[in-house]
Amino acid sequence: MRKILALGVAGAFVAAAPAQAQAQSGMTPAERAEFDALRQRLAELEAQVAARAEADARQQQQAAQAAASAPVSAPASSGGGGGGGDHHLELYGFAQVDLIQDFDRVNPNWDATLRPSRIPTVDGLYGSDGQFIASARQSRLGVKADGTIAGKPYEAKFEFDLYGVGVDEGQTTFRLRHAYAKWGPILAGQTNTLFMDGDIFPNVVDYWGPAGMVFIRNPQIAVTLVNSGGWVAKIGLEQPNNDIDPGSIRLVSPEVAENLRGTEELPDLTGQVRYGGDWGHVQLAGVLRKVGYDTVGTPDNEPSGSEMGWGLNGTTVLKFSPVTFRGGVVYGQGIASYMNDGGMDLAPSAQLGPVPPIFPPPAVNGTLLDAKAVELLGVTGYVEMQWTEQLSSALGYSFTEVDNTNFQDATAFHKGEYASVNLLWQPESRLLAGIELLWGQRTDNDGAQGDDLRLQTSFKASFSSKDLWGN
Repeated sequence: MRKILALGVAGAFVAAAPAQAQAQSGMTPAERAEFDALRQRLAELEAQVAARAEADARQQQQAAQAAASAPVSAPASSGGGGGGGDHHLELYGFAQVDLIQDFDRVNPNWDATLRPSRIPTVDGLYGSDGQFIASARQSRLGVKADGTIAGKPYEAKFEFDLYGVGVDEGQTTFRLRHAYAKWGPILAGQTNTLFMDGDIFPNVVDYWGPAGMVFIRNPQIAVTLVNSGGWVAKIGLEQPNNDIDPGSIRLVSPEVAENLRGTEELPDLTGQVRYGGDWGHVQLAGVLRKVGYDTVGTPDNEPSGSEMGWGLNGTTVLKFSPVTFRGGVVYGQGIASYMNDGGMDLAPSAQLGPVPPIFPPPAVNGTLLDAKAVELLGVTGYVEMQWTEQLSSALGYSFTEVDNTNFQDATAFHKGEYASVNLLWQPESRLLAGIELLWGQRTDNDGAQGDDLRLQTSFKASFSSKDLWGN
């Protein structure tokens, strides 16, 4: 402030300088020296003010550049101690169209994919051979969030596709895939069952995939017990689902057969242990469950009962660049509802041996008939070859086979086989085109068989919000 006042005073002297110059000739030597000193002081003040202005401008420019390059901090989370900026949100998905030429025929509600259990074993059941299908049901949309809350990592996902199942089978409609949240070691919601290994699902363009692998997404609560040194161990409680086959009970009591239903009295107990590294991984998973049934509309809901179901699922992924092997073997009793395709959890079994002739036939809940948890074996093996950076192939075979009881119908499912080979072109990480040849076969309890051969061409374009605003 003093420098500014001094500069103003000096400016007044400068303004008066012409008049003083006229009177300069009349100055004494002392006055002339004082005037020269004042003019020199004015010049020094002007230099100082200019230097200060330049420094202030440079400092403001540096501050603006720093503010522009600094990340924007999110508001502090209500979870406390989470680090306000450590949160990410991604919207992702893909649009896909499948063009399928089926040289045979399958259940029309399932013609956009190949499920061996939906192949007819009677010629002409669904019409003459040959059908073209165009489907966009594989298209998918999801949103995913992750970050840290209260010092622990969290993850949440909501995802759906358009492949109608259940009461919506055959339709292009909403189908929930994932809806869960995970914080630290605890997960709650719907996602892949702990009994499965999703990493053995091969790189195929068919929607349903190999029949002989465990594949289901269950509502569950799960806890990660170990996650270090390449080891991962988890345990969970999951929603039970029971598939009951009334079999030849229809011949004994049609009313009972019509009203039999599965019961879900207890949650399924599941768990898995995995060891992995850059070479791939090995995993052993298991399930223990109560498979029950009762009868609607009868006194005390009889006949009723239950069996213990159990299963073990050993899987592996082995990487030998440019080859990757994906395989698994699953065996158990009463686990068909966990399989990707085929089978039943519970079926009637009749006691064998000499018995006196009985008329009318015995009651369903009598001593000659019982329910049995059906044995099941599933095998999957696929080899993937990365020919170039853009071209790859997957070749493999899979089957599900059940040990039918002696009181199941002749037309009951016995074995489903699935095989495929493809050539995929991926010119960029977000684009994929592929052609795939698929074969499937169903075998019934009495040995009757049906086959399906099809050629599928698919085009997929993926997207992510990360492409727009990064991580």
